Amino acid sequence: MNSVKPKKFLGQHFLTDLKVASDIADTVDACPGIPVLEVGPGMGVLTQYILKKEREFKVVEIDFESVPYLQEHFPELGDNIIEADFLKMDLTKVFDGRPFVLTGNYPYNISSQIFFKMVEHKDIIPCCTGMIQKEVAERMAAAPCSKTYGVLSVLIQAWYDVEYLFTVHENVFNPPPKVKSAVIRLTRNGKESLGCDEKLFRRIVKTVFTMRRKMMRNGMKQILGKDHPMLSDEIFTKRPEQLSVQDYIDLTNRVEQALS
Repeated sequence: MNSVKPKKFLGQHFLTDLKVASDIADTVDACPGIPVLEVGPGMGVLTQYILKKEREFKVVEIDFESVPYLQEHFPELGDNIIEADFLKMDLTKVFDGRPFVLTGNYPYNISSQIFFKMVEHKDIIPCCTGMIQKEVAERMAAAPCSKTYGVLSVLIQAWYDVEYLFTVHENVFNPPPKVKSAVIRLTRNGKESLGCDEKLFRRIVKTVFTMRRKMMRNGMKQILGKDHPMLSDEIFTKRPEQLSVQDYIDLTNRVEQALS
């Protein structure tokens, strides 16, 4: 097999610039000494550089064409090619429960879902790197009071420090995407706990950002009830993007107390 045809339904855009691929591979060096899992290797443009690092390494690929291509062109991977849907995998079994670095040229159509799954497994993913849409990378790294700050920003920054490393232009892909891409690195911030009810925290964040252009009061009525006295507090006159991660943690504790 000489090549793999990119498939639109899988969100595939194969990177063709070897310098960019090498630079992405180098991002895993920030978390040395632990295994690496690459999502969606495609034809192995990134894989080839990670293999040179001589670390424990596995790839997960859902594309029925890419798997035999990888087996043929990267025999050194051996049994470390996992043919599966990353979103349905039990990540605790990939390296027998040991921590690992997550990396890849992530499929554009599921990138946010990948990062939400990463957060669910934050205890075994201390570091995540890779390439995604520029817009998604900007949302992940956004600070409060910016237009791109939202659900993804809060839920990821609660557990990870986000670095926007560099931008990648459309002309280094086959087929070229309609948007620019960016390479990011996420590193666990050391928090063992948020100090609040984490399920309620997620519910509050997701609820208020469905009405991001309105005051917090509007979204919080769905959680507190439309006549709750707490809704008169000054914080509910702000818009969702004006609150920091810590503000949301503090608010969660107050709401939990109010509900009990």
